[in-house]
Amino acid sequence: MSEIFFSWAQAGVARRYRVGVSLHSHTNLSEESLNIIPRYTAKVPYLGSEIRKLEQRYLQRTGRRLQFGDAFWTPPLSPRQAYELESRQLTQELGLFPMVSLTDHDNIQAGYQLRVLNLDVPVSTEWSVPFGPTVFHVGVHNLNPSRGHAIMGMLARNATRDLLAFLHEDPGVLIVLNHPFWDEAGAGATEHANLLGAFLERHGAWIHALELNGLRPWAENRKVAWLARHTGHPVISGGDRHGCEPNSNVNLTNATTFAEFAAEVRNDRESNILFMPQHREPVRYRALQTMWDVMRDYPEHPAGRRHWTDRVFFRDPATGGHAIPLRHYFDGNEPALVKQSSTALRIVESRRVRGMVRYALGNQEQAQI
Repeated sequence: MSEIFFSWAQAGVARRYRVGVSLHSHTNLSEESLNIIPRYTAKVPYLGSEIRKLEQRYLQRTGRRLQFGDAFWTPPLSPRQAYELESRQLTQELGLFPMVSLTDHDNIQAGYQLRVLNLDVPVSTEWSVPFGPTVFHVGVHNLNPSRGHAIMGMLARNATRDLLAFLHEDPGVLIVLNHPFWDEAGAGATEHANLLGAFLERHGAWIHALELNGLRPWAENRKVAWLARHTGHPVISGGDRHGCEPNSNVNLTNATTFAEFAAEVRNDRESNILFMPQHREPVRYRALQTMWDVMRDYPEHPAGRRHWTDRVFFRDPATGGHAIPLRHYFDGNEPALVKQSSTALRIVESRRVRGMVRYALGNQEQAQI
């Protein structure tokens, strides 16, 4: 049975539990593709035309078309910084023992790095699963550390049905379908929904829960809750943090280990979700804040991670596809479009204009599912 709580309406509910679980968040080891840029900017006045000019200049300069899929950015926080951010929210704001599962895209190194520091964290990932013209993202939590790298090699080969069944055989593993209705690949809402139905019909027996995503609109999360009721899956939290705001929803449990928590969800269908105060902010405003977290400087970070051009990479065919930081191409001279975007994003840092930004982005969504 799933219970959903809202911290602003049910103060003190966390005191019924001993442990808070942070699921689905990203570190600087996660490669976030830029291939959505042309699709998302095509109809935006000025921005779309500027992107097309950039593509044309690249073609004239190199004789090759600019492939945004060859570029990616990485979130600003290291695995340790991400772990500490998520743990602080659970311990200081809720008074709970923290369990934090970091899920970088198709990468399990964050869990291993933290375990070297003697932190008891699960080895987890967000597995990208192509399915026809769309792609689904599957959170795979708590892999056996001794088999993690071998399993990642299997995931890269993507025999989905057999692999999900194989992963399900480990009773300590938790398999979550993340943001099920997010049409990342641009297949179209109807087509993606049809493919989602087919995916769950084929693989749903090995999916343990459907995610209520902390950075997706309430309307989309309501659809996920509706789907879960019809498929018999429990819903589960997943903040999907990429910036410096801690996950806006977490799970509450009295389990003493992550494997026990996984068993609650898998066997008992028990999943108790708490939405944190930041979830009341308009989702588009929070997305802007994440964008600023990605773009701003971090002078306290090690060299090579301080400026945003250190954290955006391009796999240049001229170098054999090696990932080259964007600073190599800008050489300290960022295009006007980039400078203007950075300036615009700084407004989310100013308390004086935050209220205006919130109002411009729409009223707060109703926290009801």
